[in-house]
Amino acid sequence: MSDLTTPLPDDLEACFTLGCQRLAAADWPGAEAALRRALTLDPECGEVWANLALVLEHAGQWAAAEQAHRRAVAALPEVAQVHFNLGALLYREKQLIAAEPVFRNGLALAPGSAAGWSGLGVVLAAARRDAAAETALRRALELDPDYARARFSLSYLLLRQGRLAEGWPALAAREQFEPVPAPAALPRWQGGDLHGQRLLIVCNVGHGDLIQFLRYVPLLRQRGATRVGVLAQPALLSVLQTLEGIDVLVPLGGHVEAADWDCWTLPFDLPRWCATRLHSIPAAIPYLHADPARCARWQPRLPGGRPRVGLVWRGNPSHENDSERSLPGLASLAPLSQVAGLAFVSLQHGADAAAALAPPAGLSLTPLGGEFSDFADTAAVLAQLDLLISVDTAVAHLAGALGRPCWLLLPDYLTDWRWLERRNDSPWYPGHRLFRQPRPGDWAEVIRQVRTALSDWLASHVNCSASAEVCQFNLRVASASRTNVG
Repeated sequence: MSDLTTPLPDDLEACFTLGCQRLAAADWPGAEAALRRALTLDPECGEVWANLALVLEHAGQWAAAEQAHRRAVAALPEVAQVHFNLGALLYREKQLIAAEPVFRNGLALAPGSAAGWSGLGVVLAAARRDAAAETALRRALELDPDYARARFSLSYLLLRQGRLAEGWPALAAREQFEPVPAPAALPRWQGGDLHGQRLLIVCNVGHGDLIQFLRYVPLLRQRGATRVGVLAQPALLSVLQTLEGIDVLVPLGGHVEAADWDCWTLPFDLPRWCATRLHSIPAAIPYLHADPARCARWQPRLPGGRPRVGLVWRGNPSHENDSERSLPGLASLAPLSQVAGLAFVSLQHGADAAAALAPPAGLSLTPLGGEFSDFADTAAVLAQLDLLISVDTAVAHLAGALGRPCWLLLPDYLTDWRWLERRNDSPWYPGHRLFRQPRPGDWAEVIRQVRTALSDWLASHVNCSASAEVCQFNLRVASASRTNVG
């Protein structure tokens, strides 16, 4: 990092060059100091404003960054890139109406810019103007067939429309800008004959994604794979032992002996190479199971005498759309307490689990999620609930894989592709019911609808004691599994 006490040059060009060098070296404070010094020498220099805007974006100073981008556009109105930079910031700030004309201004100057068409396509897709978005993204790919961001964005558009045949291959573009932990000296499976093959599935996705796509393991065995292993997050290892067809589980970062395998693949490869369409999504549910011993361990902690409803209100904060997909807090679910006769259980984990220790007035809540050691604990509690109400996070996938009923709360902005468009059900998880925001940010209406549905559900829920017996009903004893954990 730069020594900010060192005097900066009195020459505009020298200050600008130094600022660019520090920017390239990710020396953000040093870059800002040099660029601000340059602006004292020429307050109207568009190139300096453009670079300062990037520094301010990195610092999360969005309002200041937008102002700097606009100063750059004012000073360099004939430079397409400064328009694209401003458009990208406006998109990040969810100012979609403002972002579209900014991108179009840039494209008027540089109609051959694949990046510009791609950026416009992303804005239009977020605004749910799918036809126009597809046109823009396909134009980007006509100009540059190797433009990975455009192809990846197109994949989300296609997949959320249920156009899986074209969507799966396009989804592979994510690998061009995301790391793939490819095992050394092993060929990658390309969908060919698996008879006699030993296949290793290498996780490069989140917990929920892996839960969703490991449903393909039994199908891989049916196609002839003699051995299937999974390189997975440690928190999933115990519950994945109950999945039929897995022979070996290895924690991420663990050693993989190449001689033990013939080929490898990624979770997102599986639906592509299995030619999955909406009508052929493998749905042999449940495909994961709770451990009866863990069920017995948690059972005394669960409330009795009433139907049990689990709650999860926040997802992983590092998720790119978490600010939209997560509820503001537990208080958002307080209206559910107006439905009398239910026992609510918190499955929320992480930093937000503590909120369940002091729930909103009137919401009687048993806090358990903060004590879970891994997803096998989550599964053991889920197996003893009558219903889960959750935002779009891994616990909702686990409920689906266990065959437990789940009401999923979905944002309007950048709804994940796997929940498709305008549906209140899911071909991935037949036990899911989807509740969608009618407009961006409107969780109040979602919770109102859930509260009404919960009243109706309770009225029809005649066997309130069934939850205490769930562990006896549809579970496989984990000790019977053939899976080895390495």
